[in-house]
Amino acid sequence: MKAIVLEAADKPLVYKEVDKPTLQPGEALVKIKAAALNRRDYWITVGKYAGIKYPTILGSDGAGIVVAVGNDADKHLLDKEVIIDPASGWGDDPNVQSDNFKILGLPVDGTFAEYIKIPVENLYTKPAHLNWEQAAAIPLAALTTYRALFFKGKAVKGSKVLITGVGSGTGAIALQLAVAAGCQVFVTSGSGDKLDKAKHLGAAAGVNYKAQDWAEQLAQLAGGFDVIIDSALGHGFSKLIDLCNPGCRIVFFGGTAGNIPELDGRVIFWKQIQILGTTMGNPDDFKGMLKMVNEHKIIPVIDEVFPLSEANAAIKKMENSAQFGKIVLSV
Repeated sequence: MKAIVLEAADKPLVYKEVDKPTLQPGEALVKIKAAALNRRDYWITVGKYAGIKYPTILGSDGAGIVVAVGNDADKHLLDKEVIIDPASGWGDDPNVQSDNFKILGLPVDGTFAEYIKIPVENLYTKPAHLNWEQAAAIPLAALTTYRALFFKGKAVKGSKVLITGVGSGTGAIALQLAVAAGCQVFVTSGSGDKLDKAKHLGAAAGVNYKAQDWAEQLAQLAGGFDVIIDSALGHGFSKLIDLCNPGCRIVFFGGTAGNIPELDGRVIFWKQIQILGTTMGNPDDFKGMLKMVNEHKIIPVIDEVFPLSEANAAIKKMENSAQFGKIVLSV
């Protein structure tokens, strides 16, 4: 089968022939129809991710058709159209993942291939209202932001929510999930065009974080926020504290702009602000996310679709942060 293989750090991805996976009981072979990129894939390609091994097939997101199973008990899955939960080994504690937690695409070979073997418990029926590319764009970003918004952030109908960096795959789907839940959503982006697109998706307003007074603009527009979803951290994170309503939850799952800067702890304890980290999600989070996608007929935003063989061009576009929404590979 053909696959996209990372053979060394800072080297182009290689489109090559590799062995088709062999199945163990409890596994299924999925013929991938589409796979989606995440920022994680980019960091792995430049060697800035923990536990990198070579060679490896990247890709956490995927959708396809079950073409083989490892034992007769799973034959009912044959020919089923599925999307893949990329998280496994969460464990029994809903609050934190276990030491056995893994994400598809490293260390386990991922979805940037014609076929992939997956534990059957990680397969879910593809939402009928989505095409292959849209279905592939759902899993990692929607799982992460669903947990951030509703498990950690406790967003409810009427909550005033801020989503920073709305142009990313996680930012766009977080906006869609929050709007579907009846939240009043504000956003930031470094692009006026992306802010306009966010308003079309239901954002109440947005500001350009490149403006010197972006935080002051948000304060004038919204007053304050009950939930803030961030994936950048960096120097601008300190300004989020001043935008918090009493009891606000700031939830973050990335650090593309650096670490958390020095913060005014007095404001944090007096306003009873919570700063919460989150990573991916457990099976219950995935089921809840998928239920919401189906009930509200949410269609993820896709920026561009590349053929599998052009994965390097797709990674390059992600490196430049030129996209609004998800970048997808058609297999």
